[in-house]
Amino acid sequence: MNIVLLKEGCYVMVIGMGTVFIFLVLMIFAMNTMSKLIQWINKYVPEEVVELKNNKKNKEKDNDAEIALAIAAAIHNGGKKC
Repeated sequence: MNIVLLKEGCYVMVIGMGTVFIFLVLMIFAMNTMSKLIQWINKYVPEEVVELKNNKKNKEKDNDAEIALAIAAAIHNGGKKC
């Protein structure tokens, strides 16, 4: 086995892993900086909160629970009439 090739392989491996490590450190730094920037912007310019004025959707959610209960009861009875 050629020792020169082994040394070159280790050299390339260290350069590659170092490059990836440096990139990940820079990416984490950039993400933390952007997070702080967005928090600062949201303090002065908050997002609009949209409230639903239509109560039909809230009632439909209640009906969904009742429908699911009816389906579960029908499956439990195996299709038999009560």
